[in-house]
Amino acid sequence: MTDPQEFQDKRWLALALLCMAQFVVVLDASITNVALPTIGRSLELSQDNLSWVVNSYVLTFGGFLLLGGRLADLLGRRRVFMAGLILFGLASLVGGFAESEGTLIAARAVQGLGAALLSPAALSIITTTFKDGAERNKALGAWGAVAGSGGAAGVLLGGVLTEYAGWEWVLWVNVPIVLVAALLTPRLILESRAESESRSFDVPGAVSVTAGLAVLVYALVEAPDAGWGSSSTIALLAVAIALLAAFVVIESRSKAPLVPFSIFQNRTLTGANVVGLLTGASLFSMFFFISLYMQNVLGYSAIKAGLSYLPLALTIIAAAGVASVLVTRVGFKPVLAAGMGLVAVGLAWFSQISPDGTYLGDILFPSLLAAAGLGLSFVPATIAAMSGVIDREAGLASGLINTSQQIGGALGLAILSSVAFSTIDDLAAQGDVGPAALTEGYADAFMVGSGIALLGVIATFVLIRSRDSRAHVELGDGAAAPAPAPASAADAPA
Repeated sequence: MTDPQEFQDKRWLALALLCMAQFVVVLDASITNVALPTIGRSLELSQDNLSWVVNSYVLTFGGFLLLGGRLADLLGRRRVFMAGLILFGLASLVGGFAESEGTLIAARAVQGLGAALLSPAALSIITTTFKDGAERNKALGAWGAVAGSGGAAGVLLGGVLTEYAGWEWVLWVNVPIVLVAALLTPRLILESRAESESRSFDVPGAVSVTAGLAVLVYALVEAPDAGWGSSSTIALLAVAIALLAAFVVIESRSKAPLVPFSIFQNRTLTGANVVGLLTGASLFSMFFFISLYMQNVLGYSAIKAGLSYLPLALTIIAAAGVASVLVTRVGFKPVLAAGMGLVAVGLAWFSQISPDGTYLGDILFPSLLAAAGLGLSFVPATIAAMSGVIDREAGLASGLINTSQQIGGALGLAILSSVAFSTIDDLAAQGDVGPAALTEGYADAFMVGSGIALLGVIATFVLIRSRDSRAHVELGDGAAAPAPAPASAADAPA
């Protein structure tokens, strides 16, 4: 089948396929969390190495996203998507059979690499398949619902699988899903790539930015344990900064750069990535601290903690659907600002948790508020990040927004963990080592997260152009897509 119209007629089936793949990617960032104690006992992992079952995935995922997005543009989006699927599935299979910590951690790292290939490729396929306006909003609404709820669903599914099937199934569950997706991809998705005269690949730029991002993520996930002022953390951050600075120099001199800096002349794209980073920083760690509060303070079992996330996941899905409609009617800027505002209020509410709290009084209602905010934020941020982007840079733009969210998540978890455990350690030094001390630490982390979300509201108003947002409303009524803002107008007042 080579008729492009036949692929176009099946674009909604293709969307379901792409969303299914993205769901697995997001799921795997959290699905192992609940299984960690069981994995530790089974493979005799030390407490320090146990965290790397999660961190190794986050490290390679965040580090290789930009590279994955650019590879999709240059080599073919369908081809890179399928390569990522196969790599992800094989790594999941090997990880489930792991009998040592080294094998499991290595398999998780390869999973992250596969995810870094397929995720930006999938998002760029959506933006090049669905025309800008109401149709693309609907498609990205589905994408946002899946991506936003994946973290909560991962904790839920991880608890169920660990309890009733064994920890191996938190990895093996991916295999049949990616196998079906890989078989269906050639039938539903048309190959596309950037149309450009130059087919050269910026190897020095790719190596420097991938290494720089990987070292940065590594430094951030290790900082809470090593200490922010420790020599190892400072050295790693210095190496990351040096590598990223080298990347900037390389890109400014390259004839075919991995990341053409001209893309940042689109002020709305730049603002969306800033807000995406702040969204990740404020929200990704929310799942981490809610889980700790439920299990360490309220005494929930793994399965009960997992099931407690169900209302949150359903709310994200519903809010993302609402967001895709609202964006077409009022533009993405007010929806994004409202979403980040709800996140800030929800996290502030979480900061009022108590040692003798209840699910209804301390978890359910603030989680519903934060979940609604996440659903309302994720969709318009993604639409804004892809707004006005020409097709040949779709993979790059999707890699950028994915990278912003992942780096933000790693940064937020590192900062908020330091805040929480610093409070807990201070109280422990005073002789308070019970649930009250843990609750105080988690509450402080939630309050700082609320402040980060509030910065996201401010960034939305300051950085994202109202003109681009209003033009998107016009698109919903059938108008033609606006051309990207020229360089001279990129920083003009909204």
